[in-house]
Amino acid sequence: MKTKITLLFTLLFLTFNLSFSQANEEDMTSLSIMTEYAKAKNYEAAYKPFMELRERNPKFNRAIYVYGEKILDNKIDKAAGSAKVPFINDLLKLWEQRSQYFASKTPKGEYAAKACQLMYDNKDILGKSDSELYDCFDTAYKADKATFTNPKSLYTYFSLMVGLFDAGKKSDADLFNKYDDVVEKVEDEVKNYSSKVNKLITKEESGTALTSKEKRYKKSYESYLKAYDKIAGSIDSKLGDRANCENLIPLYTKDFEANKTNPIWLQRAAGKMSEKECTDDPLFFKLVNAYHELSPSANSAYYLGILKDKEGNPNEAISFYKQAIDLETDDFKKSKLNNRIGLKLKAKHRYGQARGFFREALKLNPSNGRPYLSIAAMYASSAKDCGDSNFNKRAVYWLAADEARKAARVDATLSKAASQSVANYTAKAPTKAEIFSAGNAGQTIKVACWIGSSVKVPNI
Repeated sequence: MKTKITLLFTLLFLTFNLSFSQANEEDMTSLSIMTEYAKAKNYEAAYKPFMELRERNPKFNRAIYVYGEKILDNKIDKAAGSAKVPFINDLLKLWEQRSQYFASKTPKGEYAAKACQLMYDNKDILGKSDSELYDCFDTAYKADKATFTNPKSLYTYFSLMVGLFDAGKKSDADLFNKYDDVVEKVEDEVKNYSSKVNKLITKEESGTALTSKEKRYKKSYESYLKAYDKIAGSIDSKLGDRANCENLIPLYTKDFEANKTNPIWLQRAAGKMSEKECTDDPLFFKLVNAYHELSPSANSAYYLGILKDKEGNPNEAISFYKQAIDLETDDFKKSKLNNRIGLKLKAKHRYGQARGFFREALKLNPSNGRPYLSIAAMYASSAKDCGDSNFNKRAVYWLAADEARKAARVDATLSKAASQSVANYTAKAPTKAEIFSAGNAGQTIKVACWIGSSVKVPNI
């Protein structure tokens, strides 16, 4: 009897393993066929094995979801009008399945934002309202802010908020708070990719060539920085005059008493009033002093510097600006502070001091080329004052062009603007004919005044 039972269990075990092996082989075959077609971008042919494998064994391999997304995207692209809807819904379902079966490889914020974006891009045929779509993005953002990083989705998220505000469905406070949320998130991502690029720039500047892999990484990081730079401008444009002094001052005045012990609210309110040049209003003074008393920080010291500037005390202003830099511990933010202070001094034509802050900003964040363009602009503005002859004055434009070239070299987001600046400055410098007439090709010209530098006349 025992022998018969043992034999029965052996047969059942062998049958089970045989069935499992056959099923596994069938799944492997479907996976292989789907993958080969998908790699060749023959998504139509890949659709059948993809669907069969997905229905038969959805947790078999993550490639089902990696290639499945491309296969269904292809279906959506090729369909027209309402014919897209079944494939859109199936792609949404695919991302839900991926989250179910491969949760550790499916960042919540990233994939939730992708789903919201897909619905937004097809909102008319799906019949989705702006309120529904905003709630979708808001839920995704709050669920996993860390991986909600797509530039397009961040812009869409804020754009929907503006639409709801204009429709009277969101308050001023809702709008400004969401603006601050999204802008801070964009800045975090810019900081992240800037730090990656900075390491590679430092390596290049030391004379060590990048590996082919590092070159690919650098190109990828720079593409993200370009995207974030673009949407940062778009977000500000979208906000537009909705955040002007006429709106901000009554809002913050009304909410001040309730928030005068809230450092985040005070910092954001003071920051917004500073950005929008509302610093002449007494409310700015109240905000800054309350913020500094409650939470002395780099930001509060910077705002106090602005107040001293307004009072006509430039030296005290510089003292507070330097205090702000000393209080800041994050190099990326410290670089931004140096650049902002440099811009304020540049606007007052205090070029020598401004250049010092710009150069410090470049040390802290070498992938941001804007300080180079600012220095170039100051050189160009001083050309008429910094030379003992017409030729030597115009030679200053070569210095300006050199600074603009540095901006183009380190900052992919400025390549076009920097190239235009180089062309502009070069056109204003002495021509080859003038160099020939002066007979000073290859010589070095010393530039006096605040610039205190020298420039080599090009050889002809």
